Amino acid sequence: MRNNAKVNKIKKQKTGFRKRAGFFTILALLLAFPMQASAEGRLQDTGDKLVIVIDPGHGGENQGTIENGYEEKGMTIVTAQAMYEELSLYDDVEVHMTRTDDRDLSLEERAEFAKSVDADFLFSIHYNASESHELFGAEVWVSVHAPFNDYGYQFGNGLLKDLREKGLFIRGVKSRRKSDDDNYYGIIRFCEKVDVPAVIIEHCHVDEERDEEFCDTTEELQEFGRLDATAVAKYFGLKSSVLGVDYSGYEPAPAHPDVTAPLTEKDETPPEICQIDFLETDYDTGQLSLSVTAADYETPLLYYSYSIDGGKTYTRREIWPNGDALTGSYSDTFTLNLQIPSGTTPTVILRAYNMYDLYTESNPYISAVEYSYGEEAVEAVGPVQTPEEEIGGVSGNGREDTDESADDSDEAPKEISFLTFLKICLVIVAAFFFVLLLSQVIDRARRKKHRRQRRNVDGDKRNQQR
Repeated sequence: MRNNAKVNKIKKQKTGFRKRAGFFTILALLLAFPMQASAEGRLQDTGDKLVIVIDPGHGGENQGTIENGYEEKGMTIVTAQAMYEELSLYDDVEVHMTRTDDRDLSLEERAEFAKSVDADFLFSIHYNASESHELFGAEVWVSVHAPFNDYGYQFGNGLLKDLREKGLFIRGVKSRRKSDDDNYYGIIRFCEKVDVPAVIIEHCHVDEERDEEFCDTTEELQEFGRLDATAVAKYFGLKSSVLGVDYSGYEPAPAHPDVTAPLTEKDETPPEICQIDFLETDYDTGQLSLSVTAADYETPLLYYSYSIDGGKTYTRREIWPNGDALTGSYSDTFTLNLQIPSGTTPTVILRAYNMYDLYTESNPYISAVEYSYGEEAVEAVGPVQTPEEEIGGVSGNGREDTDESADDSDEAPKEISFLTFLKICLVIVAAFFFVLLLSQVIDRARRKKHRRQRRNVDGDKRNQQR
């Protein structure tokens, strides 16, 4: 019995030791590999060696955009070459380009080339322009299908954050479907068919002045390429002994099919709400303040523009306050301060644009009072009415005023200025002296004629014979 008790005691000691040893072993492994947890956020697994294909968009007879004197096919080569050179400095990465010269290459041929080199990702390099010439900012187009949608979102989110730091406005990570539920853009569609993830990078708009400064020199185009390469290195967690950088611990933006797809999916509807309301105005300076309220329940609001002539002409697009295409957030209310030109009776309409450039127009704010100030100011006719006091017109909230007791048809008489009064007095005095002088001249002439007649009578009497 004693021996059995001793054996059981030894077994318990060994079991306890094994449990403690197992616990410390797991702890040691977790401490030894701290980067493994951070890498879990990276969705795409590429194995030991990474193969990247860079695709300079267009080429040959396909010039791409040629707005503002730019030629896209040449710009993409400069950026792609700089991206190639920068990526080649990283360890354990193989980099290819679909074209290195100016030649025609179909979208399907580009995808087949990526497949032939067993590419892990294809990056298509582009520059943008819009038909209206009013869009500006950078965007990344990705697949509509998982998991390619998630891969593209993680890469695009990181790149666009870097481009934002450069000063560019961000239009977002987007996707677009055809009617048959396939990808709208050919390079993404063909690459997906050969199982190669692909994205389109639209760096900026060459036909808009706020973007042109980012692409008007060779140095700027090359800088885009280096930023693209850095974004790729971050996305894949690359190291470079030459550059002295290590992105193995970089955490990409979280992505999941249930989260990413709605954020990148093309919104087919305009914003649901867009309204403006009167706040205050200063007729002496022409300042008008309106409250703007708008909402889009699917994608963020990115721009606004407005008209002061009832929609005949609109201003250029401005950035919607706190509009963020990467987080989907924006301010749903803000104050719009306008400078109304003197001599103008404004009718203000505002347009709210969402992430896919669809817009909704607001209700009109109609002023019944003409703004008149400064050198163009005219003399006031009666007291100036505020929008709340405007009778028979439309107030800032769009409702008709119905105060029938007021009569706006009678105008108050114009006040006579002191200078005008002084001029009138001078004219009256001058006229008085003129009349007085004229009467004196006439009186003197009458008396002179009378004396002449008397002399003639007396002379006749003296010359008579006796």
